[in-house]
Amino acid sequence: MIAPTAVLRRRPRRLICGDAVIGATLLIAVIAAALLSPWLPLPDALSNNLLEIFLPPGSPGAQGTHWLGTHWLGTDQLGRDLLSRILSGTRLSLLVVVLAALIGAVIGTTLGMIAGYLGGWVDALLMRLIDIQLAIPFILLILLVIALMGASLTNIIVIMGCTSWAIYARVARAKTLEIRELEYIQAVRAMDFSTLRILFRHILPNLFTPLIVLLTLDIPRLIVLEASVGFLGMGIQPPTPTLGNLIGEGRSYMLLSQWLVLYPGLVIAALVIGCNLLGDALLRRTHTRLD
Repeated sequence: MIAPTAVLRRRPRRLICGDAVIGATLLIAVIAAALLSPWLPLPDALSNNLLEIFLPPGSPGAQGTHWLGTHWLGTDQLGRDLLSRILSGTRLSLLVVVLAALIGAVIGTTLGMIAGYLGGWVDALLMRLIDIQLAIPFILLILLVIALMGASLTNIIVIMGCTSWAIYARVARAKTLEIRELEYIQAVRAMDFSTLRILFRHILPNLFTPLIVLLTLDIPRLIVLEASVGFLGMGIQPPTPTLGNLIGEGRSYMLLSQWLVLYPGLVIAALVIGCNLLGDALLRRTHTRLD
């Protein structure tokens, strides 16, 4: 006879596996389609045809009624294939988000380890910097950067990365405060190892699990943030497509062509839900505390 506690322990594992599978499936489907789109037989994302404006999804294109000439998600106000633009915009948006997340993770983890290990005035200074960074509205900051430097791809990545480090610094600092009291850290201190060697060889490997979990949970925020910036017209400028500026362009034609907003929005939702499900599954699977 199976004990009730054994049954209760199995159910969460199944739920965790289900969330991970669903999240990974959504992410793999969207990312694979975006990465493979340059080799798929699709129209160019920037080529327009004014004879095919506002075609509904599934309409045949200029090449005929076979599948190669079908606009599966319709066309926009300039006759451009929406599927091609969504896949191209997804690829560019993911590039921005991933690079920004890595920049924030590297900066935040490094500062958090230093503050947590050294303590004292260094720790206090870092915490005040985190408070200042979180107090500055991101929209105002990016408006200032765009006004001074222009809305280029590099500027968007750098500004998003440099405003995402605070949460990584907090987690890295909290974990470092715990790790530095362990016996093996005391031992390497007694062996007179350098601070950099202790930080990057003995403390950093123990931070990988919580930081990877945090990364999967922070990427959805950056996806929505990048889309919001593009929607407001402060991100990468048309005709180069991103998920945000596709929705921004399509909002003027929502009553006429709802698909211009619907399908980019569904892609954003799939990415966000997939990352959240995968991150939540990793969080429960690894029993990680992000505080």
